[in-house]
Amino acid sequence: MHSIIIFASGKGSNAAAIVEHFQANDLAKVSLIVTNKSDAGVLDIAQNNQIPYLIIDNNTISEPLLIEQLMSYNPSLIILAGFLRKIPKTMTDAFKDRIINIHPALLPAYGGKGMYGHNVHVAVIAAKEKESGITIHYVNEVYDSGNIILQARCPVNHEADDAAALADRVHALEHFYYPRTIEYLLRDLLH
Repeated sequence: MHSIIIFASGKGSNAAAIVEHFQANDLAKVSLIVTNKSDAGVLDIAQNNQIPYLIIDNNTISEPLLIEQLMSYNPSLIILAGFLRKIPKTMTDAFKDRIINIHPALLPAYGGKGMYGHNVHVAVIAAKEKESGITIHYVNEVYDSGNIILQARCPVNHEADDAAALADRVHALEHFYYPRTIEYLLRDLLH
């Protein structure tokens, strides 16, 4: 059985979708949830599902001790699910091609520092884009620039959409595609 680690900073809706998905099959289990916020909602998901968790200080993310702790779980993949800190090069080197992220837009558009969540949806609507969506990609040392694994699209309705309405449509894509993409990548590792 594969071990996966989830990093999240917020309420954890993507983490919940991933945990639920892998509870229904024996391909993988979420071995650890890591957050940089002691009040993150994702901690409730960890506790409710008896998943160990780790709260890290924003200033210690690059410490070798963290990498050693993560390696002790022997993760096949590290999943970023709304983790709002840049992953340092020491970590991307230690887990090369094993860290993936989901971004709430069609990269390379609307990526980079400060472009997450609500900020992205506001920018997409302000630019009068006809569509938005999600990008699942590998993580490297540069924000939102790793190789793209999958993109899924949804329309933007400028007559009716505000950032919250667009966010709801994008979240639906995230919750459907992220767990399935992780499963696909894990099955590919078996071959």
